[in-house]
Amino acid sequence: MSLRKAYLLIFLVLIVDQLSKIYVKTNFVLGELGEVKVFDWFRIHFIENEGMAWGTKIPGEYGKLILTVFRIFAVFGIGWWLADAVKKRQSNYLITAIALIFAGATGNIIDSVFYGVIFDASTDHTLATIFSPEPYGTWFHGLVVDMFYFPIWHGRLPEWIPYFGGNDFRFFNAIFNVADVAISTGVGILLVFNKKAFPKHE
Repeated sequence: MSLRKAYLLIFLVLIVDQLSKIYVKTNFVLGELGEVKVFDWFRIHFIENEGMAWGTKIPGEYGKLILTVFRIFAVFGIGWWLADAVKKRQSNYLITAIALIFAGATGNIIDSVFYGVIFDASTDHTLATIFSPEPYGTWFHGLVVDMFYFPIWHGRLPEWIPYFGGNDFRFFNAIFNVADVAISTGVGILLVFNKKAFPKHE
């Protein structure tokens, strides 16, 4: 795959990611009150994520800033890896995976860097507005917008299951966005098609 095609893939992912986030942020209120049930097992459920997956965050006053800066450096490293893979004419599986990971990471960085200064606050009763004169945050302290929710099954686990038995359980409880899908798909390609992504040359 050429670098031009990789850039096109990255651009398409970023466009879909940002358009979906801006639409959800300006048309949905936070949480259950704004939830839209597409199917019983698929819902649009708007939340804002301060940190990483499942809301994990670095504690402390500068935790969010550290996370954002780390992500920026990581994206530069991924970008170098992509350019190097194309230059060395490595597998299309590898280049596609790197491009998807790069696009997803960049998509979430855009939220972290810019959203705090271009949107006002989202609440469970009011919609956010873009380019607000009263933004909710500052540079590098924006919240990542998540919206895809797949509560495929919810119930009580049987008592005989070790450790988790008898507890309330929901599968799948993560809420995520297009950027997260891109990152997961890229990692999935590297895992499932590992031998094709990293062929051994004899």
